[in-house]
Amino acid sequence: MDRRDLAVNLRVKLGDWFRVVQLLKSGGGGDDTQLELAWNAIGDYFADRQKWQQAVTYYVQGRNQERLAECYYMLEDFNGLQKLADALPENHKLLPEISAMFVTVGMCEEAVTAYLKCNNVKKAVDVCVELNQWDQAVELAKNHNIKEIDNLLAKYAAHLLDKDKKLQAIELYRKANHFLEAAKLMFQIAEEYSKKKVKPLRTKKMYTLAALLIENYHEKMKLSSRLKSKSRKGADASSALAGLLEEDAVASGDTKFIDNAWRGAEAYHFFLLAQRQLYQGYVDASMRTALYLCEFDDVIPASDIHSLLGLAACANRAFGTCSKAFIKLESLESLTQEQRQHYEELALDIFTKHAPKDLRTNASECSSCGSMIPDWSSVCPSCDTKFSRCIMTGRPLMDYQSWSCGVCKHRAYDDEIRSVSTCPLCHAVI
Repeated sequence: MDRRDLAVNLRVKLGDWFRVVQLLKSGGGGDDTQLELAWNAIGDYFADRQKWQQAVTYYVQGRNQERLAECYYMLEDFNGLQKLADALPENHKLLPEISAMFVTVGMCEEAVTAYLKCNNVKKAVDVCVELNQWDQAVELAKNHNIKEIDNLLAKYAAHLLDKDKKLQAIELYRKANHFLEAAKLMFQIAEEYSKKKVKPLRTKKMYTLAALLIENYHEKMKLSSRLKSKSRKGADASSALAGLLEEDAVASGDTKFIDNAWRGAEAYHFFLLAQRQLYQGYVDASMRTALYLCEFDDVIPASDIHSLLGLAACANRAFGTCSKAFIKLESLESLTQEQRQHYEELALDIFTKHAPKDLRTNASECSSCGSMIPDWSSVCPSCDTKFSRCIMTGRPLMDYQSWSCGVCKHRAYDDEIRSVSTCPLCHAVI
């Protein structure tokens, strides 16, 4: 009598699963379910003895995904664990457990992928926060419209600022369209550079980037107000007014940055321009630019401005202007006694040889009232007309027709701007 099925049942009762597999393979009856049961029992045998690699072999044959995940985790075979998670169908009950395994070893991306596969976005975001992957947390919150995105942004920004990573915090705010917060941080960096007297060109770039973020903020506010008033009649006028009112409400404490966004960039632009003109031998143009630069002593230290003015004026043989620059330098309270002594000695050396008078004064006609005014003056003393400055030459713009940058809105003479392909101030392509 050949009853292999009875032999299989006997071996099952005895727990001799290795013999069960042999009998089933040799045609001892049974089905695939019974064979899988045997494979899993052998896998349990090796797992109980912490022989995880052998257990994996049998769990794979027994298609026991739960125990297979445990073995991969114990073996630290996270590639195998990831492949298992990828093979599972969506919303499988094992996905959250696999995600938790990835979290315990800091594998954020794999954990997030598994949580998203079971539609648990909130948990995926929490994992990113827990593992300090803030950029990924913000991206997830933004893509899935999670309302806590502002809180996440604030947490991530605070995290970056604690580590003194201001540029990364700025990039975070910029990506999230929080341009005003990004601009504030950028202005802080620019002011720090200015105080530390970092290279002027780099400081100018920081101020320019901050101003461009303010321009992005203006565009964002205009767009949002336009969308809100799209359905109303006379949307153009009302949306413009709504945008202005909304800007005032949102940024009531930040008017310094918004109203004078380009002031820092202008200051360092003309500071660099005056020095460039001086070294190229255009001493009259350099002095004219330095005279205008005196309006920016709240951005650039007055000692730097008037030192440059005194040097340019002396080279231009405008000793009257040079004398005024020295008088201003000697009266600065920020100077040490030694510095003041040096200025006094230098002034004595210059003005014992040259009378403190300008050898020539150039004048231009005011385009509004026709009065003659110094060619470096930005305001007509007769009619109080204020003239913009050419960002190419530093000269006042007396003509009504001139080129205007579409980004920073600064102007230049048409003849001068033709020689360049980008805006001299903001570097936008012309």
